[in-house]
Amino acid sequence: MNAHVRFPAEDRFCEVSDGLRLCYREYGPGEGEPLLLVAGLGLQLTSWPATMIERLSAEGYRVVVFDNRDVGRSSLQSGPPPGRVRQFLRMPSGDGYDLADMARDALGLLDHLEIEKSHVVGMSMGGMISQTMAVLEPRRLTSLTSIFSTTGNRRVGQPAVSSLLRLIAPPARTRQAYVNGHLAMMRHIGPTTYPLCEETHASYAAEGWDRGHGEMAHQGVARQIGAIIRSGDRTPQLQKISTPTLVIHGDRDLMVAPSGGQATAAAIQGARLVTIPGMGHAFPEPVIPELTDAIVAHARGAAGQWEARP
Repeated sequence: MNAHVRFPAEDRFCEVSDGLRLCYREYGPGEGEPLLLVAGLGLQLTSWPATMIERLSAEGYRVVVFDNRDVGRSSLQSGPPPGRVRQFLRMPSGDGYDLADMARDALGLLDHLEIEKSHVVGMSMGGMISQTMAVLEPRRLTSLTSIFSTTGNRRVGQPAVSSLLRLIAPPARTRQAYVNGHLAMMRHIGPTTYPLCEETHASYAAEGWDRGHGEMAHQGVARQIGAIIRSGDRTPQLQKISTPTLVIHGDRDLMVAPSGGQATAAAIQGARLVTIPGMGHAFPEPVIPELTDAIVAHARGAAGQWEARP
């Protein structure tokens, strides 16, 4: 491991707008090239596999992870979340935030850290946020990597009905119920070819209950679902992205169908699609070397393109 790697890191905080505080951590050399990891729906900054962060840090990157609004130790937003019927039918509500607001949160974090440009890697909803960052502030992204994400077009990337029903099931009211529910979801959407490390996922969920919003966490997840619904089909926006883009998707994804990754790559000019056999909607330990190698190779190639620009 690179001697500069700081692992584990401590939670830090910044205010990105009035009353909105984000929790973040940094790993790797402070002088390294910045690489921002954007987590998915309802997932905390601790959801990124330690081995992935270690490998990226060992490559010399200054890795930044954070809790999106409404999750983990970041601010819990006010306002009623969309009900289960609206979530199931994908009906936008009249209020609430959208993916552009969440993208501005991430850009605000970069401002706080005085990072002018960064590689940005997002998974699932985090991929949608990362794509939106590239739309709003293209000069701030050196490269974009979108992992098992989609465009918002309802004809592609849709979850299996079985996954959606699990997603909108009644919320956990106790720590153990939360752990059990997370494990049940991961058994359903996780890897099929690779074994699921239940101990790792149980530990993540238990810690997530303790550092998150507990019994109120489901409201934040529902509001994040509402943000996805409110943002609609973003294909016309994605067609304007000029950031060098890598799209990664598993071929066994029951949460975001592989067609979502295919449509994302087709929408973004010059994007490259990498399909990982046997990967579902999670990062099995055996694929992390392949995954991080692809991210690093893409980041290095994109950084070279930036340096070559007049």
